[in-house]
Amino acid sequence: MSARCRRLFAEPVRDYLAALDAMRDRGVAGLVVASVAFALAWFVYVPIHELFHAWGCLLAGGTVTRLEIAPEYGGALLARIVPFVVAGSAYAGQLTGFDTGGNDAIYLATVLAPFLLTILIGVPLLKRVARPLANPGWRPWLLGASLPVAYAPFVSLPGDYYEAGAILVSRAAQWADPAHPLARWRGDDVFKLARELSGAGATGPDWLGMGASLAVGILLAFLTYHLGSRFALHVR
Repeated sequence: MSARCRRLFAEPVRDYLAALDAMRDRGVAGLVVASVAFALAWFVYVPIHELFHAWGCLLAGGTVTRLEIAPEYGGALLARIVPFVVAGSAYAGQLTGFDTGGNDAIYLATVLAPFLLTILIGVPLLKRVARPLANPGWRPWLLGASLPVAYAPFVSLPGDYYEAGAILVSRAAQWADPAHPLARWRGDDVFKLARELSGAGATGPDWLGMGASLAVGILLAFLTYHLGSRFALHVR
């Protein structure tokens, strides 16, 4: 593995450790504050993340009819404001009604739109923790608030990033074999999809395709984080 690849894969861990090191003087109290900030940021970020899926689809040219958001994440309130939001979901949130018109570019925009927040806010905020601050007491708050957004791609590896990888891999598979069904490896829950394929008599190529989709998704997640790092260089 080249030095550049090693840096790419080590970057998220290195940034987290640098942030922790920068707030050593905050002690246990700092960790408690960071935990509180993390919890607050998580409950704010989740519904925004789901809304970005819908907005990404709409802005790219698709249509949205149903976005499910669990009540504990504000689903009931948002359902009163946003026409396509429904309170209640088997997940924290899930875009269950959307149409890309068979366009993979729109599909990718739908899946990956929320991670603009990782690039523009999450990673730059995390890196800010390790930089000089006028008031170092803000470090625990910045650390806790940045974590859900900065590391969202890695939390989403079995979901959104698997799905993004599957879009690319399945399209390539269809180019190689026009008879290949595009939707077979696609889904936003890799574990559920694996169970469904297993029950439907999955073959070796299916597992190979899912494995390749996950591998591409992992690479995309690290590249997303790296884009955030590059953007952070221009944010003071």
